[in-house]
Amino acid sequence: MATHDNVSAQNLEKLNRNLERVEELSQRLVQALSARNPANPTLNGPSPELITRAATSYWQEMFENPGRIYEHQLEYWGRSVRHFLEAQQALAQGKPPEAAEEETDPLHDDKRFSNPLWNTHPYFRYIKAQYALNRQAIEDAVSALDDLDDKEKRRLEYFSGQIVDMMSPTNFLGTNPDALEKAVETEGESLVKGLENLINDLESNRGEMVVRLADDSAFELGENIATAPGEVVYRNRMLELIQYAPTTETVHATPLIIFPPWINKFYILDLKEKNSLIRWITDQGYTLFVVSWVNPDSTYADTGLEDYVEDGFLAAIREVKAITGQKQVNTIGYCIAGTTLHLTLALLAKRGDKSVKSATFFTALTDFSDHGEFMPFLQDDFVDGIEEEVAAQGILRSFIMARTMSFLRSNDLIYQPAVRSYMMGETPPAFDLLYWNGDGTNLPGRMTVEYLRGLCQRNEFVEGGYELFGEKLHISDVKVPLCSVTCQNDHIAAWKDCYRGFQQTGAKNRTFILSESGHIAGIVNPPGRKKYGHYTNDDLSLDNDGWLGGASFHEGSWWPRWESWLRKRSGSMIPARQPGDSEHPPIAPAPGTYVRKKATT
Repeated sequence: MATHDNVSAQNLEKLNRNLERVEELSQRLVQALSARNPANPTLNGPSPELITRAATSYWQEMFENPGRIYEHQLEYWGRSVRHFLEAQQALAQGKPPEAAEEETDPLHDDKRFSNPLWNTHPYFRYIKAQYALNRQAIEDAVSALDDLDDKEKRRLEYFSGQIVDMMSPTNFLGTNPDALEKAVETEGESLVKGLENLINDLESNRGEMVVRLADDSAFELGENIATAPGEVVYRNRMLELIQYAPTTETVHATPLIIFPPWINKFYILDLKEKNSLIRWITDQGYTLFVVSWVNPDSTYADTGLEDYVEDGFLAAIREVKAITGQKQVNTIGYCIAGTTLHLTLALLAKRGDKSVKSATFFTALTDFSDHGEFMPFLQDDFVDGIEEEVAAQGILRSFIMARTMSFLRSNDLIYQPAVRSYMMGETPPAFDLLYWNGDGTNLPGRMTVEYLRGLCQRNEFVEGGYELFGEKLHISDVKVPLCSVTCQNDHIAAWKDCYRGFQQTGAKNRTFILSESGHIAGIVNPPGRKKYGHYTNDDLSLDNDGWLGGASFHEGSWWPRWESWLRKRSGSMIPARQPGDSEHPPIAPAPGTYVRKKATT
């Protein structure tokens, strides 16, 4: 009896401590939410017009083909009632129902439902089965809409799918066996810790719920991430130019500049020694410069694409030529910086400037005739909302872009991390890639609208021409030797879309490489890992399916193949250059200062 009383007293004491923590955390929660500066509400979902057209189409189908609608409804009702009765019977008998066969269980391979209780416990079995029924009913209802154009239909499929994912029973404490078991096991400690995690995320993002994917405390720039040695040798309002220290006694005469995307930070190319493209390039004997873009605040509201070209690309090319004493440079543009590098090359061609010897593009789109998975967000209702947002804020705040990207993979990047952090009370993993993913950047208001309207929506660069600096630039103006590297499973810059744009360049010397994997893993794919292979095919007259059908597959990383291509365009070997010169003394050690600025919310 005494032992039981001691245990009860300990449990009560722990409960009281947790209650005190909850009260304290509740006050912090209110304070965090009071600091919220929400995004324009039109960015939270599609315009009402889309929903209205969908409803109208549904009712029209009801009048024209009522049998089809009733058949769907009656099937849904019948299966729902049957599942309910089966669950009632199983509960009354006090035994678990028979497990469903995999081929009859539509969620058998969904890792969210891996807990055995989803199949063995009558309550959870019923919840899971009903969720599958609800999902199917929504998908059938959307599929039955015949009076919407293809674009509206695809948007409706996307947004209805988001609703289905959001309403998964795994996202709610009362219907998530993993979270409930953890709460019982820890006597509620996991829920208190989860609340603390939620509040920490809200406090870090001025009241916005941005799920932290990695343990921020595990990484320090320049200490255990982004550690390649180098110096900032030039700085202006748009960029810091980093020259990396040589690791070989001799280097190729022609320097190389990497222009990373400014929607993320450059150190994705230097996460750690074993997968650092920056280190690997210097190890191959190149003088390497990397641009670190400014993380803009509201004072950059009027900064447009011309500023990125003039004070970004052209400034970097000018300074690298001055530092190295070379008349030409080789260049790399990644993602949006690859798109803009195309614009820069077209502008240089118009001006008769031969400063760029060759250009390589990583996952770079130029032809936006097919918006791919971003189609739901590139219609007028969303872009109008973005225009209103940047007019009010001066910038497109990083959490809006991050949220959009995450919703393309919402279960993996939003709901499951939220469940683990907020309902299970787990600390996010110390994962460098996820840390980088959460270290976001803002976008200048003017540049955002110019990019979305002129390039994405009107597709001017490959159609009538994109106006910049008084010139009408067209993709056919890009004529220097080119190499394009794309990724087979890229959901941000689909390889087929990259290929279509690349075909329209005016260059005679073109190489196209298709890496396995996605937007990041397909690029950050060091030779030592031997994880992902790549495809090549010299015939760029074929359509994308024909190109892939006739392509040769090569085991391992594309890095050595590309370096062999670059080497032929990089000149003779000369003594290695140390960072900077008398006119460009080192300003700060790599990774510099701009990269350390956190995005505003």
